[in-house]
Amino acid sequence: MSEKKSLRVAYGETLAKLGAENDKIVVLDADLSKSTMTNYFKAQFPERFFDFGIAEANMACAAAGFAHEGLVPFVSTFAMFGAGRAYEQIRNSIAYVNANVKLVFSHSGLCVGEDGGSHQSIEDIALMRVLPNMTIFVPCDALEVEKSMRAAMEIDGPVYIRVARPASEYFTDESTPFIPGKANVLREGGDVAIIATGLMVKEAMEAAELLAAEGIQATVVNMHTIKPIDEETVLQAAEKCGAVVTAEEHSVIGGLGSAVAEVLAGRSAARFARVGIEDRFGQSGTPEDLFKAYGLTAENIADNARRLVKSK
Repeated sequence: MSEKKSLRVAYGETLAKLGAENDKIVVLDADLSKSTMTNYFKAQFPERFFDFGIAEANMACAAAGFAHEGLVPFVSTFAMFGAGRAYEQIRNSIAYVNANVKLVFSHSGLCVGEDGGSHQSIEDIALMRVLPNMTIFVPCDALEVEKSMRAAMEIDGPVYIRVARPASEYFTDESTPFIPGKANVLREGGDVAIIATGLMVKEAMEAAELLAAEGIQATVVNMHTIKPIDEETVLQAAEKCGAVVTAEEHSVIGGLGSAVAEVLAGRSAARFARVGIEDRFGQSGTPEDLFKAYGLTAENIADNARRLVKSK
């Protein structure tokens, strides 16, 4: 598929679709509906849409209340404000009591671009991953956004879905399965495994092409579920290839790279490297320039893969 679609637009469209299918869905936003695209739902179901203004903590607590009454709240805001400002309320009012709340936070990572480091959430996955009862999805394209939302509806408990701002190419199709906790292998190779999530799936696929031109064959894994992590696929890829590179638009501390490292520790002798944001904040710039500056590129993934393959 050659066309692109923004993941946040896919979220808004799917939210309105789900709203027509299930009248128990309510949507909560923090004065950002035109950015998070919850305005699609608001236009069709205004009586089930609640704007809390710049009061994310209150919004999280209210979501727990809706859930306790048997409704299914989708909570939307920027990842920085949701995972950060409302963290205590998500911990104590939602995760601690296993409330059936769906958190869908947009404008994550460096792809926020010119909004700058204060708005670029590079730690949201780490914050959500440490919470008991929390499931975490990071879709790579618009189709996976809808699939992740439908999967979240089947889970009786809190789910965090990380939604990116830019338009993304399609790497899956309607027939591609989306099973929580089960990664999808997009490409097979025996020399190195590249495990990627979200927008970095594109870079991983391009890195595999660069490596193939040199005779290095890479397996590419789309790890759309960060928690629970697919331990079986990680270990199989490590055993098959003997070298594993992770790629994420998130800090290397606490995100996909950490999750994969925890799986490999003590169970695999495979060479290992992480591509991500190296313990630093973001800054203002175009997403393309920021991805280059922080090494979130196919070239950097390929460089790490070459190094590991040579060291085997």
